[in-house]
Amino acid sequence: MVSFWRYYFHGFDKLGNVKAFKPFIFMSSKQPAWSTGVTRVGQEFDSTPLEVLSGQVPNTLQGTLYRNGPARLQRGDRHVGHWFDGDGAILSVEFGNGQAKGQYRFVQTAGYQAEAEAGTLLYGGYGTLAPDSLLTRWRKSPKNAANTSVLALRDRLLALWEGGKPHVLNPKTLDTLGLEDIDVPTYSAHPKWDHHSGEIFNFGIDYGPQNRLRLFVCDSQGTLKRQGHHPLEQMSLIHDFVLAGDYLVFFLPPLDIPLLQILFGLTTIKDGCRWVPRLGTQILIFDRHSLNLISRSEAEPWFQWHYGNGYVNEAGHIVVDVVRYPDFTTNQRLAEIASGYTDTAAEAQLDRLILDPQTGKILASESLCDRSCEFPSVAPDQVGRNASALYLSLHRPNVDTAQDLYGAIGRYDIQQGTLESFDFGEGRYPVEPIYAPNSEGGGWLLTVVYDSHGDRSEVWVFNAAHLDEPVCRLSLPKVIPIGFHGTFSNTLN
Repeated sequence: MVSFWRYYFHGFDKLGNVKAFKPFIFMSSKQPAWSTGVTRVGQEFDSTPLEVLSGQVPNTLQGTLYRNGPARLQRGDRHVGHWFDGDGAILSVEFGNGQAKGQYRFVQTAGYQAEAEAGTLLYGGYGTLAPDSLLTRWRKSPKNAANTSVLALRDRLLALWEGGKPHVLNPKTLDTLGLEDIDVPTYSAHPKWDHHSGEIFNFGIDYGPQNRLRLFVCDSQGTLKRQGHHPLEQMSLIHDFVLAGDYLVFFLPPLDIPLLQILFGLTTIKDGCRWVPRLGTQILIFDRHSLNLISRSEAEPWFQWHYGNGYVNEAGHIVVDVVRYPDFTTNQRLAEIASGYTDTAAEAQLDRLILDPQTGKILASESLCDRSCEFPSVAPDQVGRNASALYLSLHRPNVDTAQDLYGAIGRYDIQQGTLESFDFGEGRYPVEPIYAPNSEGGGWLLTVVYDSHGDRSEVWVFNAAHLDEPVCRLSLPKVIPIGFHGTFSNTLN
């Protein structure tokens, strides 16, 4: 077990402004195997054919995998204060005719370009204070890091970051073209695309004298069609939501957020949020067509980042699969990951909740997977419907979850109620598995793996129906820093 002491050093100039933020770790044993797979600065590369390490690329795997994540956590003598604040970079892996090629590019946001010219960090973020005096800090907006997820539309790729508008990229070259021209101030990193109706549902938060949840719907081209607003009695962190048949479902964890202190630069979201379990988790259910609130209720306290899926069962009840944490400890753990060392465990499990849409009340709940897990998803054509399987990231059995990252992926068979997993072995770290349709039916499961033994990144391809062994392993020319979310754009849609 790694044991260490953590110290943070702040350098100050003559005006008392922060000059540096660096985590200093004094260890009694070796560096975690995953550390350099997170903290190193990503290196861009042009479109390159990928070497096949084992197996072969399936001929029926056609389309492009896109992944996003923070790939620069420091610049000059300054280090970000949270993993969420690193500059986003996009990996694309294009499959076709039994071959694959990849490329990697930073999203050229205005903040990224300004900091590249200055040679140091200039902006604040989720867990980072801007290096300005208190007199000027409140005037500067946080940097849109464009680092959380991607949405692949027919003619453009959107790099998503929920605190602002998406950045538009050329899906072939990954060149950054500017901000998406859409009449919403913030655009969540977890839109829900109903591939049967063609509608894309999403949300944002309007901050002001009255904080509001903004719901909006786009067509399959990404064009805004309609939107609605709902006042928020309680501010919370809302990272994701559920599309379930005719409903949109939100869970608001019990957090006290000092919004004015955050807006004036006195603290960060990471440091300012307080867990207040007595408030309970708020449940909001909206009609997907009118975007009007149908019901609101309160439940026991928990925290969640992500949902697996939702649907309406034969009884007319809403079924929601969600990864639940008992508290907000995950906030501290994610901050520690940015330093390359962790000593905080934050385990979550996959639960199924049954809701009455007219009252918002939880009618029943059960645990689907009691292993520590995250990043659940389903096949894209099953979003909002009763899916056949859930795919997710898992901790390896018998590891210290305070020290290690996810080292396995899983397939939960919803009909059978069984979990199948693949363990990548010590020192290998897969990211969120992404479903890719098979052109002849069924699908593939794709993940990018950081292999600490060879200090390299690979793309692994599995048959989505069973995770016994990969059908193919591909070598990437550079290490891709461990990131967050992705998508697959295929030639069938």
